[in-house]
Amino acid sequence: MTTKHTIAANANILDAVRALNILPGGSMTLFVIDNDGIVQGTLTDGDIRRALIAGMPLDGTAADAACRRFRSIRAGAIDPADLRVFRNAGITMIPVLDSDGRLTDILDLTSRHTLLPLKAVLMAGGKGERLRPMTEKTPKPLLEIEGKAIIDYNIEALAACGIDNIFVTTRYLADQIEEHFSSPVAGVQVRCVCEDNPCGTIGAVALTGVAETDGDTLVMNSDLLTTISFEDMYLHHRDNGADITVAVVPYQVSVPFAVLTIDPENPAMFTGIEEKPSYSYYANAGIYIFSNKILRRLRKDVKCDATDLIDSAIQDGAKASYFPIKGTWIDVGSPLDFRQASELMKHHKSLSS
Repeated sequence: MTTKHTIAANANILDAVRALNILPGGSMTLFVIDNDGIVQGTLTDGDIRRALIAGMPLDGTAADAACRRFRSIRAGAIDPADLRVFRNAGITMIPVLDSDGRLTDILDLTSRHTLLPLKAVLMAGGKGERLRPMTEKTPKPLLEIEGKAIIDYNIEALAACGIDNIFVTTRYLADQIEEHFSSPVAGVQVRCVCEDNPCGTIGAVALTGVAETDGDTLVMNSDLLTTISFEDMYLHHRDNGADITVAVVPYQVSVPFAVLTIDPENPAMFTGIEEKPSYSYYANAGIYIFSNKILRRLRKDVKCDATDLIDSAIQDGAKASYFPIKGTWIDVGSPLDFRQASELMKHHKSLSS
C-alpha cells in the first residue's frame, strides 16, 4: 500500500523531508515500508532532527532515522475503545497492519475521530406542521440553521464517527430531500428511501434493508440538533450487551399543588402529603441503537412506531439499556425551538471563529 503518508525504507533523508513538507499540518507522520510492504517504523520531523543531530548524513535512509517503536491496529480487529486510547494519547495517524505487519490502511483521526461499526437511518418523512409556514414549501430537515440544513449537522456528526452507510427515509416533499442528497454530504453518499404510505416513526427502516445482515444500526430523527457522543453511546450499547439502547434526556415535572401519598393497602386513605413536589424522568430523545435482529421484526407493509417495536421486543426478552445525553439536545419542533437552535449554533460559531 502506497500513499502520501508512506515512504520507502531506502529513501534518503532529504526525500523524507520533501514528503513531510507536503503533508497537512495535523498529520505529519510517514510510515516507512520495505519492499514487501511491511512497516519498519514511523518518521516525523522530530525523528529526522534527532537523527541529524546524532550525525546521520543527508543520504542516510528513512529506515535508519525511523522510530521502530510504534503502535498499530490489527486489520479486521478495529475497536472504537482502542481508537479512543490513541486519541487520548495524541496519536492521530494509526497504521492498520495484517498478521505479517504489512500496511493495509491508515486511520487519520484528524478527519474522523473514531470508526463505529454501525449503519445509520435518519427518519425524515414528517410534515413539520408545528413549524408552518416555514415547512409549507420546505421539508423540516432542510430548514437551514446558521446556513446549514438541520439534517446535515447530523450527517456530518455521523461521518466524523466513520459511519458512511447512511439512509434517509422520506415522504413529505421527498423530491427536495432526494435532490439535496444527490451530491455527497461530508464525503458520504447518502441514500434516500421514500415511504409510499405512512409507516409510523420507525416502520420505514424496513425499506432500507439495513437489517438483512448482522450487526447494529443507529436510528434517529433527522430534525434534532445534538452534541451526543455516538461513540460513547455505541460503547455503552456494546459493553452492556444490549439489543436496544435508547438515548434519553432528563425531564422534570413540577406539580404546583400539595400531593397526597395514597396508602396502597387502603386506597381510601393517605399516608402523607408533599407540598409542590418535583419529579425527574428520562425522556426518549429520538436516537436509538438497535441490534439488526430486532429491526428484522419490521415489515414493509405494516405501520410501526418505535415505542411499539421496543415494547414488543422487551416483552420477548430483549435487553434494553438507556444512555443519558450529556450536552446539547434540541428537538426542532416549534418556532421557539427553531429560534433557540439558531441562537445556539450562532453561539457555537462565535466560539470557534
